This record gives sequence, C-alpha cells and structure tokens, in this order.
Amino acid sequence: MAFEPDAAAAAGPSRARRAGAGGMGPLKALAGFLFSLALTFLGLLAITFFIGREIPIDPVLAAVGDRAPPAVYQAERLKMGLDQPRIMQFVRFVGAMSTGDFGTSVSTGKPVLEDLKRVFPATLEMATLGIIIGMVIGIPMGVYAASRRGSLMDQAIRVVGLAGYAVPAFWLGLVGLALFYARLKWVGGPGRIDVFYDDMVQPVTGLMLVDSLLAGETEIFWNAVSHIVLPAAVLGFFSLAYIARMTRSFMLDQLAQEYITTARVKGVPERLVIWRHAFRPILVPLITVCGLSYAGLLQGSVMIETIFSWPGIGNYLTVALLNADMSAVLGSTVVIGAVFIAINKISDVLYRVLDPRAR
Repeated sequence: MAFEPDAAAAAGPSRARRAGAGGMGPLKALAGFLFSLALTFLGLLAITFFIGREIPIDPVLAAVGDRAPPAVYQAERLKMGLDQPRIMQFVRFVGAMSTGDFGTSVSTGKPVLEDLKRVFPATLEMATLGIIIGMVIGIPMGVYAASRRGSLMDQAIRVVGLAGYAVPAFWLGLVGLALFYARLKWVGGPGRIDVFYDDMVQPVTGLMLVDSLLAGETEIFWNAVSHIVLPAAVLGFFSLAYIARMTRSFMLDQLAQEYITTARVKGVPERLVIWRHAFRPILVPLITVCGLSYAGLLQGSVMIETIFSWPGIGNYLTVALLNADMSAVLGSTVVIGAVFIAINKISDVLYRVLDPRAR
C-alpha cells in the first residue's frame, strides 16, 4: 500500500513537466517563426543594399545634378553617409528602414514611403484580380485535364500551360491592347481610369474599385473595371497556366493511389471520386502554389504596368531606375521582397493548419 503514494508522487512532477513543456511548445514555435521572419528580412535588406551599392549609379550625382559645384556634391555625399565604411552604411540603412525612413525620392521630391503607399495599392488590386482569375479558371482546368488524361482537352490544356511559360508578357500585353482596346473597343485603354475621372474619388483604401463603390460612384467603378480587366487578364493567364499545370500534376498523383481505385470499385460516382477523394488531399500543396503565384504576380508586374501605364509599384520602380533614383529603387525592392516573404510565411502557416502531419 505504501508503494502507491510514492508512485503518484513520482508521476506528479513528470506530468507537470509534460504540461509545462506542452505550454511552452506554442511559444517556442512562435519565437522560432518570428526569428526566422526577422532573419529572412535582414537577409533581404543585406542583398538589396549591397547589390544596390554595386550598381554603377552615383546617388549623389542623381540628387544634386551633374552641374553641381564640388562643394555641394561633397556636402550631399557626407549627408548620405557615403564617406563611411560599407558596413556602417548598411547598419545605418537597416536602422532607417526599421523606422520607416526609406529616404526621399529624387523623381518626385517626396518621401519614398509616401510614394509607395500611393502606388502599391494599384499593383495589389491588379495582382489580386489576376490571381483570382488564375485560381478560378486554372484549378478546374487542371482537375479536368487530370481526370481526362490523354484526351484532346488534356492536350489543349497542356498547350495552354506551356504557352504561359513561352509567351512573353510584353507581347501578350501589346496584342491585347491592339485587339481589345484599339480595334474592338471592348476595354478601356492604359491607366486606371479615364483622365476625365481623375481626382473625382477620394482615396480611402487606395483600391480604385473599392473606393469608387464607397463613394457611390458607379460610373467611375465600371470605368475602372474596363481599364483593369485586360492587364489583370494578362497576369491571370500566366498565373492560370502555372496553377493548371501544378493542379494536373497533383491530381494525377492522387488518381493513381489505391484508395481511388477502391472507391471506384465500390461504385462511388466519378464526380465524388474526383472532387471529394482526390481533390481534397491536394488542397494543402495547392495553397502553397497559389500563394507563390500571387507573390510572383506582385513582384513580376513591372512589364505589364509599363505597357498599360498602370500607376503601380512596378511602373514606379521603372521610372526610378531610369532616373537613377536609388532611394526609390531600394525602397521598392525591399517592399516587394517583404510582401513575397509575408505571403510565403502565410502559406506555410496555412499549410500547417490544414495538414496536421506538418505540425
């Protein structure tokens, strides 16, 4: 009888330690996640800064002009801290970025952060619509191609997927403008809205479609729709091609599993076999694919924005490069990289939430 209290006493601390360890698990996971995020962002800042310093562009000359006296040039160089060692410049750069100080744009004369707040919503709006088009069309295409493997439709969908990799974005954008805008008049031209509607909607979110609806300006809303539909469709095509190919690949792997054969032998309708038994397991990797595709649209829309005169971060970055505006270039690059990191981390979190095996 004396053995039982001793066993209980021995089990008590052990149980308490397990409970404490279980309580610390989420905290350790959160700390690890935040550390990984901070380290990744620091790496992004380092790559952006040191590559930016190797570009054969003199930021001082871009700021003061090529006719500035030597004294003015030297004073601006000291102000920028370019007389200091490279590592000290990087430390200063990281400190400024951590406080939201991205410098002042030579092109606009405004703080870079203020410019980015103005142009980034335009890119976000177009890329979001593009990824919606890619997901809504690309996922069913991939599922259908896998379920009809070897058929004529499967071959056609595979050709569309290959075209998404082979067709240059600038060519597709120019052809779209020439056909649907210049010839058929089905869509609006370059820009977010017609010049007539400029400054008629008070920016709230920066998203023209949302702000026009909030202001009750339905005419401006439909005008904005006519302008965004073509560039978003071009972006959506490249996203669609990638998502369709990956969906088809995932589905083919699932349809070859034994449990699919078992379900078919039991007489389960083919529609349920495909969408319930085969499609559900691929949702987790498909989320990662869509997340990376979305991030790719946000950072890869430079050419599309230039062709369609879209006032987004890609167009802003292009103008900054042409004007040797290094503060704007570095700020834009950091923001684009930060968005890519954030979407990648969110996809990783969703992966773990939806798939208990990854926890």
